Amino acid sequence: MITVHHLENSRSQRVLWLLEELGLDYTVKRYERDPATMQAPRELRAVHPLGKSPVIAADGHMVAETGAIVEFLTARADGALVPPAGTPERARYTYFLHYAEGSAMPPLLLKLIFSRLAPGSPALLRPLVRAIAGKVTGGFVDPELRRHAAYWESELAERAYFCGADFTAADIMMSFPLEAFAARGTGAGPRLTDWLARIHARPAYKRALERGGPYVYA
Repeated sequence: MITVHHLENSRSQRVLWLLEELGLDYTVKRYERDPATMQAPRELRAVHPLGKSPVIAADGHMVAETGAIVEFLTARADGALVPPAGTPERARYTYFLHYAEGSAMPPLLLKLIFSRLAPGSPALLRPLVRAIAGKVTGGFVDPELRRHAAYWESELAERAYFCGADFTAADIMMSFPLEAFAARGTGAGPRLTDWLARIHARPAYKRALERGGPYVYA
C-alpha cells in the first residue's frame, strides 16, 4: 500500500490525481496548514526532515519531490502515462516534467512572497515595503509570468496536451503551476483556460479531489 502525506492546497494534490489515473491503491494522511503562517505543520518533519509535502511511503521507502514521485509511480504502473522512449513526445515529456518546478514555479512563488511582505511588516515600514514589493513585482515578476503564459499558449496552440495529442503525467506535473497562475487572476489565455477545463473534467481528477479534500485551485 502507498501512503500519501498530503498537505492541503499544495503540490501533493497532483500525486493523488496521478494515483487515481494509474489505478493504484493508496491511503491519504492529510495535514492542514498553520492558519497564521500558511506553512506546513511540524508533524510533517517527522515524515521528512524538510517538513514538506508531497512525500509518499511505499515498499519501505520514503519518496519526496513531485517529479521523483511521478517517476516512481509511473514505473510502478509499467510506464503508464509516459510516452514511448525515443519519440518526440518522450523528449517533450522529460522537458515538461522538469520545467513545471524548475522554471514555471519560481516566479509564481516570488509573486506570492512579495504579496505577503507588506501585510506582515511593522505598520511604520509598511508603505516602504509595499512600494519596494510593488516595484519588484511590476518590474520583474509580472513580466516573467506573462512570458511564461505566452509560452503555454503557444505550446497548447499546436497540440491538445503538453507532450502531444495524448494526456500524460507531464500534464499532471504542469497542473499545479498553471492552476495557481489562473487562480490568481494573472491573465490565463484561452488555450490555457480550455486545457484547465479539460483536465478538471477528468474522472480521476474529480476522484482525487474527493480523496484529498478542499482544494482552492480546482
